[in-house]
Amino acid sequence: MSLVFRKLMTRTNLVLGGAISTIIILIAVFAPFLAPFHPVDDADLMVSDEPPSMEYLFGTDNQGRDVLSRVIYGARISLSVGLISQLFNTIIGVVLGLSAGFFGKWWDDLVMGLTNIMLSIPSLIFALAVMALMGPGLFNVFLALGLTNWSYTCRITRSQTLTARNQDYVKAATALGYSKIRIMFTQVLPNIAGPILVIATLGVAGAILLEASLSFLGLGVQPPTPSWGGMLSAAREQLFTAPWISIFPGVAIFITVLGLNLLGDGLRDILDPHTSTQRG
Repeated sequence: MSLVFRKLMTRTNLVLGGAISTIIILIAVFAPFLAPFHPVDDADLMVSDEPPSMEYLFGTDNQGRDVLSRVIYGARISLSVGLISQLFNTIIGVVLGLSAGFFGKWWDDLVMGLTNIMLSIPSLIFALAVMALMGPGLFNVFLALGLTNWSYTCRITRSQTLTARNQDYVKAATALGYSKIRIMFTQVLPNIAGPILVIATLGVAGAILLEASLSFLGLGVQPPTPSWGGMLSAAREQLFTAPWISIFPGVAIFITVLGLNLLGDGLRDILDPHTSTQRG
């Protein structure tokens, strides 16, 4: 165990990404205890557009709300959207990819045709179309993003399944009379989970960026709920007069996405023996 731990600690991207991601998660979980003010109710027009100070470390916005508190609570929205939507993407992609790679034939052609169509549509454009049909709101954001990026997971799962279904352990399970569904989820899936975990981690970062983009365009989380993308949108007209209102949520998005990308890159190094050997 100590040898494995020391090996993990040698991966700078894994350690740094894991540390950043852990800190962001802790900030989101303990937001009520960390935020000095309520992000919505504690508004005072008498202190609107105040620059950073000892009382307001990140300054205040045009309604006199503490920017630091809104950034802290915004972490909850971003992580919730990223994790839940990516969970939907992963479930859809894994189920379709597993079944397409394992059963093949016309089902494989159908799934891959649909996957290629989804890959040809930019994620933001598809999410915008879904949100335009369903209207803004947090639940609709979950649904729109949950239907957006499953195609990447599906394609990777299928390619891994095509390799795994010819392995000896699959043949042994078939000889023992296991059903195809049981073989797929108890034999194949655990052995191809590494690449799926990597793309899921990277997908969370992508979902956070998409949510921020939708909120910036006014189709995501609606005010006064604190959202990093919504805060950037509200601060557009004050970019030069009160830049701190947009700088801090922008930095929060950058750090969070960077941490998740580093974590995903580190997981890939550990779980992919070819990459691990080359970098080791």
